Amino acid sequence: MNLGDAISHASTIFMPEFLFGADEDFLLGERSANEEALHLLIAEFFENPSPSFGFDLVIDLADRNRALCDMMGPESVQADRSRNLANHLSDDDILRGVAALQHRSVEKVAKEVEGLNATKGVLYGSKPAKGKFVGIDIETTSTSPDRGYIVNVGWEVMELVEGAEPQDPNSVFCGIPDQYAETGVPLSEIHKITWSDVADKKPFREDKDLQKKLLKVLKSHPFMAHNAAFEDSWLMLHLPGYAEARKAGKIVPIDTRDICRALDPDVRFMSWEAKPASLEAWAQRRGVLAPDEAERHLGLDDTDLMFRTLIAELKLRNLLK
Repeated sequence: MNLGDAISHASTIFMPEFLFGADEDFLLGERSANEEALHLLIAEFFENPSPSFGFDLVIDLADRNRALCDMMGPESVQADRSRNLANHLSDDDILRGVAALQHRSVEKVAKEVEGLNATKGVLYGSKPAKGKFVGIDIETTSTSPDRGYIVNVGWEVMELVEGAEPQDPNSVFCGIPDQYAETGVPLSEIHKITWSDVADKKPFREDKDLQKKLLKVLKSHPFMAHNAAFEDSWLMLHLPGYAEARKAGKIVPIDTRDICRALDPDVRFMSWEAKPASLEAWAQRRGVLAPDEAERHLGLDDTDLMFRTLIAELKLRNLLK
């Protein structure tokens, strides 16, 4: 598939009734075409200063793919992962994040990297962190943003100072299609969200007031998330206006998992199986969680845990202003 094919595919009128009764191979082929088209369109949108399409075409195709996945059932959705979930933020995103964290220009940070061949640890540790940031965490029904739904979103604003108190905390449950009343909320074994939590709630993609409020807060300060590439990938395909603001530099993600790996020397000496950079393990090492306490896996709770653990790490490294 080339870009022209992707635009043509995304522009095709979707009539789900034509897919009823189709065999699994046909549905898998349609899903594969959708996700390949999405991948090409997202790349073109960010690489081309003047793409020939608006990002609403991309979001519409993601909605279409979600409806297709509902027909296929939860087992096929979780069997593998879409390529439209990024594994990490780009190097350019990391430079912008460090600059925002330290209130420096991106050019100065980039020059430092080029001149000193600086590691991430040197970058994050070169200047104190300061200012206010938005923390956000989402819970979902899938690892793939073009297949599943957001069922919970939590956010708050925090200043990076010792003893900081959260500002404007929000936690919202979001609905999913009625078919999950019988099958259960996917990934509930992780986030413990059940049908009673989301029943009669407005789906994220239909909640215009929530979308408007969230987009505004994400533009107000750089945002932090533990594995921010996850939130970034999901918001890209669920929150109208996010991709455009991201491209324009009005939204800046910062990955606290990346900060943990860069600043905490313990990570280098722990086994991969121990997941040393996970929020839970990091919080336990910094005394924010007790050794027998677990991460809640709920938006606002995990956002607050992330901030408190980050501040503890920065304090330990003498990186608080």
